Amino acid sequence: MRPSGPDAPGALSRRRAEPLEALVIDGLPEHAVPVFEAALEQVCTTVAYFRDEPTDTWRIEGVREAGALDEELDAALALAAAVAGIDPPALQAAPVEADGWLARTVQAFPEMPIGRHFLIRPTHVPNPATYGRVVLKLDAGLAFGSGEHASTQGCLRAYEAIAHRRPRSVCDLGSGSGILAMAAAKTVPCRVLATDIEPWSVRVCDQNARMNGLGPLRMRSILADGWKPRLMKGVRYDLIFANILARPLCAMAQDLALHLAPRGTAILAGLLGTQARMVLVAHRRAGLVLERRIDVGPWTTLVLRRRA
Repeated sequence: MRPSGPDAPGALSRRRAEPLEALVIDGLPEHAVPVFEAALEQVCTTVAYFRDEPTDTWRIEGVREAGALDEELDAALALAAAVAGIDPPALQAAPVEADGWLARTVQAFPEMPIGRHFLIRPTHVPNPATYGRVVLKLDAGLAFGSGEHASTQGCLRAYEAIAHRRPRSVCDLGSGSGILAMAAAKTVPCRVLATDIEPWSVRVCDQNARMNGLGPLRMRSILADGWKPRLMKGVRYDLIFANILARPLCAMAQDLALHLAPRGTAILAGLLGTQARMVLVAHRRAGLVLERRIDVGPWTTLVLRRRA
């Protein structure tokens, strides 16, 4: 998800009730889900998706402040339709109660254990000493990338299986809330670079890092479009997270491989199971090999390695 922090477009105030509306798109084919999810995330503070079993189609719902960023929404939906190769679907909008929705959001974001080692803990619950799990604290009001998405869960499960390799340099490409970057920084002695194309994501990632006791020497967040920043030129990482979308993953496969150290690990997510072959082929052409595949619902995480 995109951020719902105070600097995000259409952000919701947690201190006052704002006029909200729900946006709904019905009848999407499976391959169109990621691009329309990303489109709604441009203007919505939360996005969810549901499968309709009888028709084998998908429904995507988002919540935003009423009328916020209409032009951006129209452009994002048009681009999503073009990328998916379908006619623009009908968009339904209906008002919702802000107080009730915010209360449900907090209620729907309880502590969340993931895998054997991680615990996502929102700031609105008690924070006792916890043993046996690495606690990642997040604000429910800034809960994009909060761990509830299957892609995030798949990445954390993949990481805990390879953490024994003790990567010393880590890049989290498209970091969102920074949850994956923080998971690495809190479990092994490493330096982590978290990047995102959205300025508010970078700010929220910084906030989350500080809240989890991670200073800039352990974890740094920067604004970046792919591998373009100068400070990433020629740098190779022992571990790369890339939880984005299938087509950008394919487009950046060669660059990712060039930035992966020998015997390094790449954890790729944000793709549906039906897109896994496409992503895998692109990265095999770049010299990477598949080590493991993790499926969580319709979403897939790929663990790849670079040969020595």
